[in-house]
Amino acid sequence: MTKAERTRQFIIEKAAPIFNKKGIAGTAISDIMEVTKLAKGGVYGNFESKEEICLEAFNYLTTSLGNAINQSMDGKKSAKEKLFALLDFYAERLTKSNNGGCPILNFGAEADDTNPVMKQRVKEAISTSQKRIANVVKQGLEAGEFKDSFNAETFGIKMFTMIEGAILISRVQSSNSHMMLITDMLKTEIEENCI
Repeated sequence: MTKAERTRQFIIEKAAPIFNKKGIAGTAISDIMEVTKLAKGGVYGNFESKEEICLEAFNYLTTSLGNAINQSMDGKKSAKEKLFALLDFYAERLTKSNNGGCPILNFGAEADDTNPVMKQRVKEAISTSQKRIANVVKQGLEAGEFKDSFNAETFGIKMFTMIEGAILISRVQSSNSHMMLITDMLKTEIEENCI
């Protein structure tokens, strides 16, 4: 990695939590300058615009989130264990995070009507998240762990949507009770679909 690439990555990593907490519109270049200790020219010498930094920050956040989710499921043998680990990850990490919570939720809420490029990136991240869940269910179906009536795609959409809603409510109310209720409901549904 060249010095320029390292500097660019440094800016992305430092700016990402700020965008996740303050939002696209709420984050100023001065915020990025403050956290990176770079002058405006140092920031703009590596990026053409705040929009470019924002897009790269979203990519960084969602890639980091995906890697952490995958790591939480590593070593789990059954599909049920993987789904439970995923639910536990969301309940523990994203409702209590000091980095602003779920970037898919945060960026999506802001970009849905104002930023078509970011909206498309969020749409892709949602699809990836739902497919991750659906693929685990499919693995369980193939291994004979789940009833044939357990619809992988539908459950992927349902689980991800319920989790995102629970993250929002839990963070706004500063209480994990909604998340715990939702994860318990989803775990019960998974159990009911086990053979």
